[in-house]
Amino acid sequence: MKKIKENPIVKKLGFNRIVLTGVLILMYVLLSLMVNNFAGLPRIMSALNYAYFLGFLSLGVTFVIATGGIDFSIGPVMFCCALVAGYSLTSKGIPMLPSLLISIVVGLIFGTWNGYLVAYWKVPPFIVSMASMNMAKGIASVFTKTQSVSWPQAAQGGWFRNLVKVGKFPVGLVVFLCVAVICSIILNHTKAGRYMLSLGSNREAVRLSGVDIKKWEMLAYILCGILVGIAAIYYVGAYTTVQPGYGDQYNNEAIAGCVMGGTSMAGGLASIGGTVIGVFIIALLQEGILALGFTKDYQLIITGLIVIVAVYADVMARRRKN
Repeated sequence: MKKIKENPIVKKLGFNRIVLTGVLILMYVLLSLMVNNFAGLPRIMSALNYAYFLGFLSLGVTFVIATGGIDFSIGPVMFCCALVAGYSLTSKGIPMLPSLLISIVVGLIFGTWNGYLVAYWKVPPFIVSMASMNMAKGIASVFTKTQSVSWPQAAQGGWFRNLVKVGKFPVGLVVFLCVAVICSIILNHTKAGRYMLSLGSNREAVRLSGVDIKKWEMLAYILCGILVGIAAIYYVGAYTTVQPGYGDQYNNEAIAGCVMGGTSMAGGLASIGGTVIGVFIIALLQEGILALGFTKDYQLIITGLIVIVAVYADVMARRRKN
Protein backbone atom coordinates (compact mmCIF):
# COMPACT_ATOMS: atom_id res chain seq x y z
CA MET A 1 0.00 0.00 0.00
CA LYS A 2 2.82 2.39 0.84
CA LYS A 3 4.48 1.77 -2.54
CA ILE A 4 1.18 2.46 -4.30
CA LYS A 5 0.73 5.76 -2.47
CA GLU A 6 4.28 6.80 -3.33
CA ASN A 7 3.79 6.14 -7.04
CA PRO A 8 4.25 9.48 -8.92
CA ILE A 9 1.01 9.07 -10.88
CA VAL A 10 -0.96 8.17 -7.74
CA LYS A 11 0.56 11.14 -5.91
CA LYS A 12 -0.40 13.50 -8.70
CA LEU A 13 -3.97 12.24 -8.97
CA GLY A 14 -4.40 11.76 -5.23
CA PHE A 15 -4.80 8.36 -3.60
CA ASN A 16 -8.03 9.36 -1.87
CA ARG A 17 -9.57 10.66 -5.09
CA ILE A 18 -8.63 7.47 -6.94
CA VAL A 19 -10.28 5.34 -4.25
CA LEU A 20 -13.40 7.53 -4.26
CA THR A 21 -13.66 7.31 -8.06
CA GLY A 22 -13.45 3.53 -7.76
CA VAL A 23 -16.21 3.55 -5.14
CA LEU A 24 -18.38 5.74 -7.40
CA ILE A 25 -17.92 3.40 -10.38
CA LEU A 26 -18.54 0.31 -8.25
CA MET A 27 -21.75 1.82 -6.83
CA TYR A 28 -22.98 2.64 -10.32
CA VAL A 29 -22.26 -0.87 -11.61
CA LEU A 30 -23.92 -2.58 -8.62
CA LEU A 31 -27.02 -0.39 -8.80
CA SER A 32 -27.25 -0.98 -12.56
CA LEU A 33 -27.25 -4.73 -11.91
CA MET A 34 -29.78 -4.51 -9.07
CA VAL A 35 -32.26 -2.05 -10.63
CA ASN A 36 -33.78 -2.31 -14.09
CA ASN A 37 -32.97 0.67 -16.35
CA PHE A 38 -30.85 2.33 -13.65
CA ALA A 39 -28.14 2.93 -16.24
CA GLY A 40 -30.64 4.77 -18.42
CA LEU A 41 -30.52 8.51 -19.06
CA PRO A 42 -33.53 9.44 -16.84
CA ARG A 43 -31.85 8.05 -13.71
CA ILE A 44 -28.54 9.66 -14.56
CA MET A 45 -30.19 13.06 -15.16
CA SER A 46 -32.12 12.76 -11.90
CA ALA A 47 -28.93 12.03 -9.95
CA LEU A 48 -27.18 14.95 -11.65
CA ASN A 49 -30.02 17.34 -10.78
CA TYR A 50 -29.49 16.42 -7.14
CA ALA A 51 -25.72 16.72 -7.47
CA TYR A 52 -25.76 20.28 -8.81
CA PHE A 53 -27.28 22.16 -5.88
CA LEU A 54 -25.68 19.82 -3.35
CA GLY A 55 -22.36 20.32 -5.13
CA PHE A 56 -22.47 24.10 -4.83
CA LEU A 57 -23.33 23.76 -1.14
CA SER A 58 -20.38 21.41 -0.66
CA LEU A 59 -17.96 23.65 -2.54
CA GLY A 60 -18.99 26.56 -0.35
CA VAL A 61 -18.68 24.77 2.96
CA THR A 62 -15.30 23.35 1.90
CA PHE A 63 -13.82 26.85 2.20
CA VAL A 64 -15.30 27.25 5.68
CA ILE A 65 -14.14 23.86 6.94
CA ALA A 66 -10.67 24.53 5.51
CA THR A 67 -10.32 27.39 8.01
CA GLY A 68 -11.32 25.12 10.90
CA GLY A 69 -14.88 26.46 10.98
CA ILE A 70 -18.27 24.93 10.23
CA ASP A 71 -21.58 26.14 8.80
CA PHE A 72 -24.79 24.26 9.52
CA SER A 73 -26.97 27.00 8.03
CA ILE A 74 -26.24 26.35 4.35
CA GLY A 75 -29.38 24.26 3.68
CA PRO A 76 -31.91 26.66 5.25
CA VAL A 77 -30.07 29.65 3.76
CA MET A 78 -30.35 28.02 0.32
CA PHE A 79 -34.11 27.71 0.83
CA CYS A 80 -34.27 31.32 2.07
CA CYS A 81 -32.46 32.48 -1.09
CA ALA A 82 -34.86 30.51 -3.30
CA LEU A 83 -37.96 31.72 -1.43
CA VAL A 84 -37.03 35.41 -1.28
CA ALA A 85 -35.94 35.47 -4.94
CA GLY A 86 -38.93 33.39 -6.05
CA TYR A 87 -41.42 35.55 -4.16
CA SER A 88 -39.83 38.67 -5.67
CA LEU A 89 -40.33 37.13 -9.12
CA THR A 90 -43.83 35.70 -8.78
CA SER A 91 -45.49 38.16 -6.39
CA LYS A 92 -43.56 41.42 -6.75
CA GLY A 93 -43.14 41.37 -10.52
CA ILE A 94 -39.36 41.63 -10.48
CA PRO A 95 -37.86 40.31 -13.77
CA MET A 96 -36.13 36.95 -13.94
CA LEU A 97 -32.48 38.05 -14.10
CA PRO A 98 -32.69 40.46 -11.13
CA SER A 99 -34.53 37.75 -9.18
CA LEU A 100 -31.71 35.29 -9.81
CA LEU A 101 -29.24 37.95 -8.66
CA ILE A 102 -31.35 38.45 -5.51
CA SER A 103 -30.79 34.77 -4.68
CA ILE A 104 -27.01 35.25 -4.85
CA VAL A 105 -27.18 38.54 -2.91
CA VAL A 106 -29.19 36.94 -0.09
CA GLY A 107 -26.59 34.18 0.14
CA LEU A 108 -23.84 36.81 0.12
CA ILE A 109 -25.51 38.71 2.97
CA PHE A 110 -25.75 35.59 5.12
CA GLY A 111 -22.16 34.64 4.30
CA THR A 112 -20.93 38.11 5.23
CA TRP A 113 -22.97 38.07 8.44
CA ASN A 114 -21.64 34.67 9.47
CA GLY A 115 -18.07 35.58 8.57
CA TYR A 116 -18.16 38.88 10.44
CA LEU A 117 -19.51 37.29 13.63
CA VAL A 118 -16.94 34.47 13.51
CA ALA A 119 -13.90 36.50 12.46
CA TYR A 120 -14.43 39.84 14.20
CA TRP A 121 -16.74 39.09 17.12
CA LYS A 122 -15.12 35.71 17.85
CA VAL A 123 -18.48 33.97 18.16
CA PRO A 124 -18.00 30.17 17.80
CA PRO A 125 -18.90 29.04 14.24
CA PHE A 126 -21.28 26.39 15.57
CA ILE A 127 -23.32 29.01 17.45
CA VAL A 128 -23.30 31.43 14.52
CA SER A 129 -24.47 28.79 12.05
CA MET A 130 -27.23 27.57 14.38
CA ALA A 131 -28.47 31.15 14.80
CA SER A 132 -28.30 31.83 11.05
CA MET A 133 -30.16 28.61 10.33
CA ASN A 134 -33.11 29.78 12.45
CA MET A 135 -32.89 33.31 11.07
CA ALA A 136 -32.98 32.01 7.49
CA LYS A 137 -36.11 29.98 8.20
CA GLY A 138 -37.76 32.91 9.92
CA ILE A 139 -36.89 35.48 7.26
CA ALA A 140 -38.13 33.20 4.48
CA SER A 141 -41.42 32.55 6.30
CA VAL A 142 -42.01 36.24 7.06
CA PHE A 143 -41.09 37.37 3.54
CA THR A 144 -43.36 34.85 1.82
CA LYS A 145 -46.09 34.94 4.51
CA THR A 146 -45.39 31.21 5.18
CA GLN A 147 -46.46 30.35 1.62
CA SER A 148 -44.58 28.04 -0.71
CA VAL A 149 -43.18 29.51 -3.93
CA SER A 150 -43.25 27.86 -7.35
CA TRP A 151 -40.78 29.08 -9.96
CA PRO A 152 -42.04 29.19 -13.59
CA GLN A 153 -41.53 26.32 -15.98
CA ALA A 154 -39.54 26.78 -19.18
CA ALA A 155 -42.74 27.25 -21.23
CA GLN A 156 -43.82 30.05 -18.86
CA GLY A 157 -40.67 32.09 -19.32
CA GLY A 158 -38.43 30.15 -16.99
CA TRP A 159 -35.37 30.42 -19.21
CA PHE A 160 -33.12 29.94 -16.18
CA ARG A 161 -33.87 26.21 -16.44
CA ASN A 162 -31.47 26.16 -19.39
CA LEU A 163 -28.75 26.52 -16.76
CA VAL A 164 -29.66 23.00 -15.62
CA LYS A 165 -30.16 21.29 -18.97
CA VAL A 166 -30.93 22.03 -22.61
CA GLY A 167 -32.82 19.11 -24.08
CA LYS A 168 -30.86 16.13 -22.84
CA PHE A 169 -27.57 17.98 -22.49
CA PRO A 170 -26.55 18.51 -18.82
CA VAL A 171 -25.53 22.18 -18.90
CA GLY A 172 -25.49 22.17 -15.09
CA LEU A 173 -22.70 19.60 -15.07
CA VAL A 174 -20.50 21.84 -17.20
CA VAL A 175 -21.21 24.87 -15.02
CA PHE A 176 -20.64 22.92 -11.80
CA LEU A 177 -17.30 21.52 -12.95
CA CYS A 178 -16.16 24.95 -14.18
CA VAL A 179 -17.03 26.51 -10.81
CA ALA A 180 -15.23 23.63 -9.07
CA VAL A 181 -12.09 24.37 -11.11
CA ILE A 182 -12.30 28.05 -10.11
CA CYS A 183 -12.72 27.06 -6.46
CA SER A 184 -9.73 24.74 -6.72
CA ILE A 185 -7.59 27.54 -8.16
CA ILE A 186 -8.67 29.89 -5.36
CA LEU A 187 -7.97 27.34 -2.64
CA ASN A 188 -4.70 25.93 -3.95
CA HIS A 189 -3.10 28.64 -6.08
CA THR A 190 -3.94 31.99 -4.49
CA LYS A 191 -2.81 33.85 -1.40
CA ALA A 192 -6.38 33.78 -0.05
CA GLY A 193 -6.57 30.00 -0.31
CA ARG A 194 -3.18 29.47 1.31
CA TYR A 195 -4.15 31.65 4.25
CA MET A 196 -7.49 29.87 4.66
CA LEU A 197 -5.74 26.50 4.83
CA SER A 198 -3.09 27.92 7.14
CA LEU A 199 -5.79 29.18 9.50
CA GLY A 200 -7.09 25.63 9.78
CA SER A 201 -3.67 24.08 10.41
CA ASN A 202 -2.04 26.67 12.71
CA ARG A 203 -4.06 29.82 13.34
CA GLU A 204 -1.69 31.25 15.96
CA ALA A 205 1.37 30.94 13.75
CA VAL A 206 -0.43 32.77 10.95
CA ARG A 207 -1.50 35.54 13.33
CA LEU A 208 2.01 35.95 14.73
CA SER A 209 3.40 36.24 11.20
CA GLY A 210 1.44 39.48 10.79
CA VAL A 211 -1.34 38.20 8.53
CA ASP A 212 -4.80 39.75 8.92
CA ILE A 213 -6.50 36.48 9.77
CA LYS A 214 -9.91 38.12 10.28
CA LYS A 215 -10.10 39.22 6.65
CA TRP A 216 -9.27 35.80 5.21
CA GLU A 217 -11.51 33.92 7.63
CA MET A 218 -14.42 36.19 6.75
CA LEU A 219 -13.70 35.68 3.03
CA ALA A 220 -14.23 31.93 3.40
CA TYR A 221 -17.77 32.51 4.69
CA ILE A 222 -18.46 35.10 1.99
CA LEU A 223 -17.47 32.62 -0.74
CA CYS A 224 -19.66 30.02 0.94
CA GLY A 225 -22.62 32.41 0.93
CA ILE A 226 -22.23 33.21 -2.77
CA LEU A 227 -22.12 29.51 -3.65
CA VAL A 228 -25.19 28.84 -1.49
CA GLY A 229 -27.05 31.52 -3.47
CA ILE A 230 -26.05 29.76 -6.70
CA ALA A 231 -27.13 26.42 -5.21
CA ALA A 232 -30.60 27.88 -4.66
CA ILE A 233 -30.89 28.68 -8.37
CA TYR A 234 -30.02 25.12 -9.30
CA TYR A 235 -32.40 23.71 -6.71
CA VAL A 236 -35.40 25.56 -8.14
CA GLY A 237 -34.13 24.82 -11.64
CA ALA A 238 -34.56 21.13 -10.90
CA TYR A 239 -37.42 20.98 -8.37
CA THR A 240 -39.53 24.14 -8.96
CA THR A 241 -41.40 24.45 -5.63
CA VAL A 242 -39.81 25.62 -2.38
CA GLN A 243 -41.44 25.60 1.07
CA PRO A 244 -40.41 27.65 4.11
CA GLY A 245 -38.88 25.88 7.10
CA TYR A 246 -36.90 23.26 5.21
CA GLY A 247 -33.30 22.70 4.14
CA ASP A 248 -31.74 21.17 7.26
CA GLN A 249 -31.38 17.77 5.63
CA TYR A 250 -28.91 19.11 3.08
CA ASN A 251 -26.41 20.33 5.68
CA ASN A 252 -25.10 16.87 6.56
CA GLU A 253 -25.11 15.72 2.95
CA ALA A 254 -23.01 18.69 1.83
CA ILE A 255 -20.59 18.25 4.73
CA ALA A 256 -20.46 14.50 4.07
CA GLY A 257 -19.40 15.19 0.49
CA CYS A 258 -16.57 17.42 1.74
CA VAL A 259 -15.29 15.10 4.45
CA MET A 260 -15.58 12.00 2.28
CA GLY A 261 -13.56 13.84 -0.37
CA GLY A 262 -10.63 14.44 1.97
CA THR A 263 -11.44 17.76 3.65
CA SER A 264 -10.45 17.56 7.31
CA MET A 265 -13.03 18.64 9.88
CA ALA A 266 -10.12 19.98 11.94
CA GLY A 267 -9.22 22.36 9.10
CA GLY A 268 -5.97 22.89 7.23
CA LEU A 269 -6.61 20.21 4.62
CA ALA A 270 -9.16 20.42 1.81
CA SER A 271 -9.69 18.89 -1.63
CA ILE A 272 -12.08 20.45 -4.12
CA GLY A 273 -11.63 17.49 -6.47
CA GLY A 274 -12.43 15.11 -3.63
CA THR A 275 -15.50 17.16 -2.74
CA VAL A 276 -16.79 16.88 -6.32
CA ILE A 277 -16.44 13.08 -6.31
CA GLY A 278 -17.97 12.89 -2.81
CA VAL A 279 -21.00 14.86 -4.01
CA PHE A 280 -21.53 12.51 -6.94
CA ILE A 281 -21.39 9.55 -4.55
CA ILE A 282 -24.02 11.13 -2.28
CA ALA A 283 -26.24 11.96 -5.28
CA LEU A 284 -25.90 8.44 -6.72
CA LEU A 285 -26.64 6.99 -3.29
CA GLN A 286 -29.81 9.07 -3.05
CA GLU A 287 -30.99 7.97 -6.48
CA GLY A 288 -30.11 4.33 -5.75
CA ILE A 289 -32.02 4.26 -2.47
CA LEU A 290 -35.14 5.64 -4.16
CA ALA A 291 -34.74 3.22 -7.09
CA LEU A 292 -34.54 0.28 -4.68
CA GLY A 293 -37.86 1.31 -3.15
CA PHE A 294 -36.58 2.70 0.14
CA THR A 295 -37.58 6.05 1.59
CA LYS A 296 -35.44 9.16 1.99
CA ASP A 297 -35.00 8.28 5.67
CA TYR A 298 -32.57 5.51 4.76
CA GLN A 299 -30.35 7.98 2.97
CA LEU A 300 -30.23 10.14 6.10
CA ILE A 301 -29.09 7.12 8.12
CA ILE A 302 -26.41 6.15 5.60
CA THR A 303 -25.21 9.76 5.23
CA GLY A 304 -24.84 10.03 9.00
CA LEU A 305 -22.76 6.85 9.04
CA ILE A 306 -20.63 8.16 6.19
CA VAL A 307 -19.86 11.34 8.15
CA ILE A 308 -18.86 9.34 11.24
CA VAL A 309 -16.62 6.96 9.28
CA ALA A 310 -15.01 9.78 7.28
CA VAL A 311 -14.29 11.88 10.37
CA TYR A 312 -12.92 8.84 12.21
CA ALA A 313 -10.62 8.07 9.27
CA ASP A 314 -9.43 11.69 9.30
CA VAL A 315 -8.72 11.55 13.04
CA MET A 316 -6.75 8.32 12.69
CA ALA A 317 -4.78 9.72 9.74
CA ARG A 318 -3.82 12.79 11.78
CA ARG A 319 -2.74 10.62 14.70
CA ARG A 320 -0.51 8.53 12.45
CA LYS A 321 0.95 11.69 10.90
CA ASN A 322 1.70 13.18 14.33
